[in-house]
Amino acid sequence: MMRTLFLQAPSFDGFDGGAGARYQARREIKSYWFPTWLAQPAALVPGSKLVDAPPHNQTLADVAGMARDYDLCVMHTSTPSFASDIKVAERLKAENPNLKVGLIGAKVAVQAMESLRDAPVVDWVARNEFDFTVKEAAEGRDLSSIKGLSFRNGEGVIVHNDDRPMLENMDDLPFVSEVYKRDLDHKKYFIGYLKHPYISFYTGRGCKSRCTFCLWPQTVGGHRYRTRSVGHVLEEIAFIKQAYPDVKEIFFDDDTFTDNLPRAEEIARGLGRMGVTWSCNAKANVPRDSLKIMRDNGLRLLLVGYESGNQQILHNIKKGMRIEVAKQFTKDCHELGIAIHGTFILGLPGETKETIEETIRFAIETNPHTLQVSLAAPYPGTFLYEQAAREGWLDTANTDYVDAHGVQIAPLAYEHLSHTEIFNSVETFYKRFYFRAPKIASICGEMIRDRQMLVRRLREGVEFFGFLRERAKARAA
Repeated sequence: MMRTLFLQAPSFDGFDGGAGARYQARREIKSYWFPTWLAQPAALVPGSKLVDAPPHNQTLADVAGMARDYDLCVMHTSTPSFASDIKVAERLKAENPNLKVGLIGAKVAVQAMESLRDAPVVDWVARNEFDFTVKEAAEGRDLSSIKGLSFRNGEGVIVHNDDRPMLENMDDLPFVSEVYKRDLDHKKYFIGYLKHPYISFYTGRGCKSRCTFCLWPQTVGGHRYRTRSVGHVLEEIAFIKQAYPDVKEIFFDDDTFTDNLPRAEEIARGLGRMGVTWSCNAKANVPRDSLKIMRDNGLRLLLVGYESGNQQILHNIKKGMRIEVAKQFTKDCHELGIAIHGTFILGLPGETKETIEETIRFAIETNPHTLQVSLAAPYPGTFLYEQAAREGWLDTANTDYVDAHGVQIAPLAYEHLSHTEIFNSVETFYKRFYFRAPKIASICGEMIRDRQMLVRRLREGVEFFGFLRERAKARAA
C-alpha cells in the first residue's frame, strides 16, 4: 500500500472549492462543506491522511513539506481551481520528485485527456465514480490494469483504460465520518443556514432529475439514485453521535434525498428515535404528509433548488417542476415549521430582465428563511456547457467561472442580456430580498432569542457587506 495523502489544496482566500461544494466559488459569507468526495476514497486506503487546507487555513508552505512523507498524493480539483491546483502539484513534486500525483473531481472525470495534456506534472486522473479506482492505484497496481483510470505511460503517451462500472452496493463504502474524526477539525466547517457545528455526508448517489446545469449527476453520480441501506445510514449516525457529542445538526448531502420518499421517511423515523436534528436537499414537490412525518422526526431545514420563478426557464433547464407545485410545497413547509434555504440561479437559458424580476418577486412571495443566488456556470460535462458552446452564449475567455479573488463571474450572456447585467442582478436580488422590514425583523428576532446566533449573524453581516463592496469594485473595474 502506497503512503497516500488526500489533499484539497490551498487556493483563493475563503474559497469553498472543496470536494463537497457544487459551485466552486468564494461565497457571500464564508462557508465550507466537508470534503466528502476526498474522504470517501481516503476511507478505503489504510494509513492514508486527509488534508483539507482552505478551512484549516493551511498555506502552500504548510502542505508542501508533507510531500516528503508520502508516495502518492490524490488531489481534488475543479474547473475554477484547476490552474491553482496544478501549481500546488508542481510544488509538491519539487519537494519530492518521486511523489506520484493523481487527480479526482468532476473536471477530470469528463476532461481526462485535456487535464493530463495541460498538466504534465500529473501522473493519472480517475474518471467518473472514482472511489475504488483510487483504492487500486494506492495499492500500487499496474496503472494499465485499473478500470476508470487515465494515465501517462512510460513513453509519455496518454492512455485511457476501460470505464469502471458504477457501484451498485453502496454499503461497500465505509463511513466518511470516521475519516473526518481522524483528520479534520469539524468546527472549521460553517454553512450559514445550518446549525454549528454540523456534519454532512451522503446516504446515496445520483439524481433522477435531468437539470441541464447540475454538476454531480452528469459527471460522477449518474441519474439513478443508488442508496445505502437504512441500517447502514443509521449506524453512521450513531457513530457521529458518539464521536461528536457537540454536533447540533446532520445534513444529508444527497443531490435529492427525497427522491425515494418511503426510504426518506424510514430514515427519518430512525433519526426521530435517536433524537437527531437533521436537514437535507429536497425538490420542491414533497407531499405534505411526507413533510409532516419528517418534521415530526427531527427535520429542521430543507435546501431547495428553486432556480427560477419563471416557468419557461424551468422547462428550458429540464427542471421538471411546476411553479404552482413549488408554491404549495413552500406554503406547507411554512405551516409545518420547516425552514427552507432556497437557491436561485441567474443567467440560465431564456433569462431576460423581466424573468429576473419575476424570480425576485417569486422569492419575496414564497419567502424562504434564507437564500443563495448564484450565476449560471456551465461546467464541462453538463448539457448546459454543450448548449452554451453551441449557441455562442459562453465567454470562452472566462471559462474558469471565477475572478482573481475566487468570486463568481457571469460566463453566459445573450443578445438581449449582457454579462454585466446578469452579474449586477445578483446584488439587486440579495438587497431586495434581505433589505425588507419583515425579513430584517425576523433576523433580529432570531438574534435576540439566541446569543450564539447573534454572534454568528453579526459575523456573517460583516462578511456580506464586504461581499457587496467587492462586487462594487468589480463593477467599477
